[in-house]
Amino acid sequence: MNIFLALLKMCLFLHRNLYLWDTKKVEEMKCKNSSMQKSLSAKMAVHCTAFFLFCLYSIYGYGQSGESTVDALVEMGFENVGWTEDDNERVYVLQNSAYRLQGVGIGKAVDAIQKMGLPENKSCRIIVLDNNVPQISLYYEPVKGDSVAMAERRDWEVSYDLKDSWKQARKIKTKNSSLFKVDIVVYPELSMQNLVITQIYTVLFNLDPTIEVSLWKGGKFTGQVIIPIYNEYGPSYEQVRQGYIGLSQQVRLPWNIFMTAAVGTFTNQRWGVDLSAIHYFKDERFSVEGRIGYTGKSRFENWRWKVSPLKRLTWTLGGGFYWPKYNTQFKLKAEQYLLGEKGLRFEMTRNYRYASIGFYGMKVQHAGNNGYNGGFRFQINLPPYKYKRRGYIPRVLPSRSFGMTYNAGNERYYGKSYTATLGNTIAQENSFNPYFVKSELLNY
Repeated sequence: MNIFLALLKMCLFLHRNLYLWDTKKVEEMKCKNSSMQKSLSAKMAVHCTAFFLFCLYSIYGYGQSGESTVDALVEMGFENVGWTEDDNERVYVLQNSAYRLQGVGIGKAVDAIQKMGLPENKSCRIIVLDNNVPQISLYYEPVKGDSVAMAERRDWEVSYDLKDSWKQARKIKTKNSSLFKVDIVVYPELSMQNLVITQIYTVLFNLDPTIEVSLWKGGKFTGQVIIPIYNEYGPSYEQVRQGYIGLSQQVRLPWNIFMTAAVGTFTNQRWGVDLSAIHYFKDERFSVEGRIGYTGKSRFENWRWKVSPLKRLTWTLGGGFYWPKYNTQFKLKAEQYLLGEKGLRFEMTRNYRYASIGFYGMKVQHAGNNGYNGGFRFQINLPPYKYKRRGYIPRVLPSRSFGMTYNAGNERYYGKSYTATLGNTIAQENSFNPYFVKSELLNY
């Protein structure tokens, strides 16, 4: 609108001066050539028409810039893409489904939006989704007095806080929806244990093809089959069997609370229901989290699936601190495990672009070594790092990451829990952390 007003004023100013110049010249030259008046009048009409069309062209280009940016993001492979704006702010929403690393994908989206052009004299916000649920926002505020926004990656603020933008953005119609699109993800699974005297390690290697479908906002179906490839663990691990099978629902509540509910079969031969939540404080380095589960035993023997009634209650309550300088997450949690024993667990995880490496220590009731145990764990992000969908044709791709946990104390019974959702790994739990995303924007 500012462009339109400026051009309109310019057009009126030129029209007025051309008219005065035309009138004066005509009076001076009327006696010399009567055709001059027609010539000058035609010249004035051409100038005014040209400036009027230029005004309309500017209005068209300004109004369409957001839509053209959305089309460019869709072409890059982003899903659930849309935009809206008011007098103060333009808002884009998008979901990274094209790049394996969230920091890389978000950086590519920022580059595209800057290249297509930021709004004039108003702020811009990017809300990043995961399965249609808002996770973080990136916010750019232009410097007052600058007529053109010349932003760079370092100028964007990253936060869990969406302000009031999501209330407006959630109503817009998005392009390239992720709903009902199928991914066939192959998870490699490698386990080793040191229990046989005559052998350093016994090894188990499986491939776990998994169907993942987004059913509705925050809702996902997961169906997994475990296929043994190499087995030294014993006869019970030789059969093809089910892995994760069930539904999960993620929601975002006010005050930066993220909650996930899951029902189905989980790891560690469990089935049942699980509810987890995490809250990030105003100082987003600090968080508190909790989890509660009610499960029974689930096992596959002699080609039959056998389950016990739901009767085991497990829970977790703890807090965390993220150290932005080193992209390191610290957590301290009190927990109740699968045999009813209670304990304390400390975790430290450092996040890199392609890997996450962590250590843990535990103090658990009834466990050996006076209840102490510990070890390390790691996750490596797997290639390819860029991929796109072709409409609703199912994608076949490897899992986002591969990892292992080393149990230094070799405790086999106490301090055991389960994982309720496939994305709950140390490589993924901080992929939307604002400090980690900001470091990716600055360093790559």
